[in-house]
Amino acid sequence: MARIVLLLGRKPFDAERWKALFPAVQLRFGTTLRDAREALHAEDIDSVILGAGLALETRLEVVSLVFTASNKTTVHMKDRDSGRDGMPDFVRSVIRA
Repeated sequence: MARIVLLLGRKPFDAERWKALFPAVQLRFGTTLRDAREALHAEDIDSVILGAGLALETRLEVVSLVFTASNKTTVHMKDRDSGRDGMPDFVRSVIRA
């Protein structure tokens, strides 16, 4: 079964583009804490990747949510310096790990 990865960012993701970049995993997308809550409730998410554009408060709330909801889901936070263009490389490194 394919790994399920939730990508959360400040701006919506172009789902078709991202799914083409990472065909070996099942990607889910969101921009809010509510999106994260719904995804974690609906499926067995393997990893959550947080974009740097999310407000720090939101990022911390998502971390708390994930660690409360699951004993196996990992959380990964992207740096700000690489910018939005650095997100695909960051996601690739998380998926390969």
